[in-house]
Formats: sequence, C-alpha cells, structure tokens
Amino acid sequence: MAVAEAEENLKMSDELLAFIDEWKVKPGNLIMVLHKVQEEFGYIPRSIAIELSRILDVSLAKIYGVVTFYHFFKLTKPGKYKLQVCMGTACYLRGGGDLITELETLLGIGVNETTDDGLFSLEAVRCVGCCGLAPVLVCGADVYGKLGTDQLAEIVAKYRNAG
Repeated sequence: MAVAEAEENLKMSDELLAFIDEWKVKPGNLIMVLHKVQEEFGYIPRSIAIELSRILDVSLAKIYGVVTFYHFFKLTKPGKYKLQVCMGTACYLRGGGDLITELETLLGIGVNETTDDGLFSLEAVRCVGCCGLAPVLVCGADVYGKLGTDQLAEIVAKYRNAG
C-alpha cells in the first residue's frame, strides 16, 4: 500500500476529536491541536491536516504555515527508532557533526529523513542536557555518551536486529 493510500485510512481517535472540540473556540487553538495530532500520529499527516482545516475553519495554508515554521512539527512519519544527535555546544565541539556524517553513511539518509524500511529517522537536536557525556546520541530512552564514530555501527545494528 502506498503512503498516500495508507494516509487516506488514518482516522482521528475519539480522544483527539474531543480535544479538538474543546479547543476549537479558544485563542491559540491551532498550535495546541497540532501538538495533540502529532502526539497521536507521530507527525502531521496531510489527510489529517485537511480534516483539521475543515473542523477548525482554518485554511490549509495557515496550518502548513504553522507546521513548517516550528521545527518541532514533522510532516513525514518518523522511523520506529529516532536517532537524535545532540548538536549543542559541547557535543558539537566534541564531534557531534562527525556522528551525524557517519550515521548518514550507515543509514543512507540525511538529517530529518527516514530510512526506506521505516526503522530509522535521523535528527540533529539542540542540547539534551548531558554535556558531560558529549558527544551524545539519544534513541528513545537510551542515551549514548562519549561516542566515537566507530561505535555507531554497533548501536545501529542493535536496533536493526530488534526490528
């Protein structure tokens, strides 16, 4: 099934619809609703954005204006495993950029992309608060610190094998 076809079948949960109904008359509702949509789907699916436009009586252009302005919102479904490389000052100075370059090579994707199998997405993020462990890679609840590029293949293999 193609991605567009899969998106056609997406439905908002009753909880999300109730949240939208509660927020639809409040000022600043769009950002709150978009956060809740992303919480439910992991990103902002186009079919859901179109439905939000109808429900909130807001243009699709305005929705996409907000989604593309704020770095937090995603327009593509993230991988099962989000690999986040810290690019805060300490991590950057201690090789965060090298970690990203090596992960791009290992995964065959760039930053803010997802592998074709849907397993991995790669993000460069700001400080994760582990400066003493720089450079740092975060995957879910797992934090890997004081990393060298030579350790990344093993970390990727761990998640690939967990599938």
